Amino acid sequence: MKSNHSQFTRRRFMGSAAAFTILPRFVLGGSKFVAPSEKIYIAIIGCGGQGRTNARSLFGHKDAQIVAIADPNEKDDYSRYYYGGVAGRLPVKAEVEKQYSVQNPNFRCNDYIDFRQLLDKEKNIDAILCATPDHCHAWVTISAIHRGKHVYCEKPLTHNIYEARMVAKAAKEAGVATQMGNQGRSDEGNRLTCEWIWDGAIGNVREVHAWSGAGGWAGGRGRPKETPSIPPSLNWDLWLGPKPSRPYHPAYAPYNWRGWWEFGTGCVGDMAVHNLDPAFAALKLGHPISVEAVQTDFVDSEVIGGNNHIVWQFGPRGDMPAVTVHWYDGNLRPQRPADLEEGRRLGEGTNGILLIGDKGTIMGGGWSQSPRIIPESKMQAYKRPPKTLPRSKGHHRDWLDACKGEPAASSNFSYGARLTEFVLLGDVAIRAKKKIEWDGPNRKVTNAPEAQIFVEEQYRPGWDLEKV
Repeated sequence: MKSNHSQFTRRRFMGSAAAFTILPRFVLGGSKFVAPSEKIYIAIIGCGGQGRTNARSLFGHKDAQIVAIADPNEKDDYSRYYYGGVAGRLPVKAEVEKQYSVQNPNFRCNDYIDFRQLLDKEKNIDAILCATPDHCHAWVTISAIHRGKHVYCEKPLTHNIYEARMVAKAAKEAGVATQMGNQGRSDEGNRLTCEWIWDGAIGNVREVHAWSGAGGWAGGRGRPKETPSIPPSLNWDLWLGPKPSRPYHPAYAPYNWRGWWEFGTGCVGDMAVHNLDPAFAALKLGHPISVEAVQTDFVDSEVIGGNNHIVWQFGPRGDMPAVTVHWYDGNLRPQRPADLEEGRRLGEGTNGILLIGDKGTIMGGGWSQSPRIIPESKMQAYKRPPKTLPRSKGHHRDWLDACKGEPAASSNFSYGARLTEFVLLGDVAIRAKKKIEWDGPNRKVTNAPEAQIFVEEQYRPGWDLEKV
């Protein structure tokens, strides 16, 4: 899968005088610069904590080079969050330039406030990495895809189900290489879980429980009453993107946007997309029949509450029976399984998954890690099947290889969009305050039409996703 200005084009024409005239200025450096035919030129859009983390990961790949970045926030302090340090457009630009100046002292990374200007001006990039807040994912991603760029987008892939369907459609039509940032999808544990389930290690799986202790990004009720001045380093209108205008408040940006319905998707979107992925893959889950928030600290139309217990019902799939999938976040956890040895921890830390079959149980940690049949005596007695699934070379590495025409990455947007739809239905159920029945192919809540607004939201003028 190649973009409109793929390696094929570059390799054919880099030796000609005509090609020299279109070389971007960042390749005109010192003698140690690797030939452009061996590089994938990437723009980072969204330079907060996760954008910075992704940039540092890309530094470890010699055939990838970040050449441009965009973020409406110039600089911000992340020291009180788990990312630590400072991030934003200028700190990430400085890190990128420091990294590549070792080989090319003349290297400069172009920076933009508006991602649309970056995409219009940086004609020579092959790919973009999107690490904006959730509410901008779809616009950044589809804008890049329509320009023939390969795309890596952080999870959840989109802010709602309509957007997920649109992103998957755009990626399929363009034939670009894609990857969603649910890194556990590339973990060995994800493949082992699939192979063991398909081998019949625990029989037919009829029940799944997964959880995470994350959350607590926002508190109180409703919007903040204070209206502090917008920091001079932040273009607030651009940060809002497709969302209707509202006064700036530090409760939203740069970090706690995850706790607000308008910008984030709460713990369900943040962590279920990681911790439920082994079940989604191994059990070949598609569209559920229904979903219900059986317990929730639902706050209001603005603030996302914690302590959610969500239940999806799936019908039979091929030779697999119907299955009930449970999600717990905040302080909620599933009942401890009888097969788990006394004194042994449930999951790993505050994350985990249980796949319960009629012949046994598989327990794992978060991000698909460390699956084990429990108790350990059953694990030791189990004769493991051959490893038949392709193994990952690394989550970013697989995407970079796909950009060069190798097989699609394992969380490409065809897969990632379906996983995103599945978990975000949990948010629809929380907001609907009732069990919803779901017509997946037609993207409709069939028993509660008032809940349809949570499937496909309204956007402000000038941000029509179908006209990107």
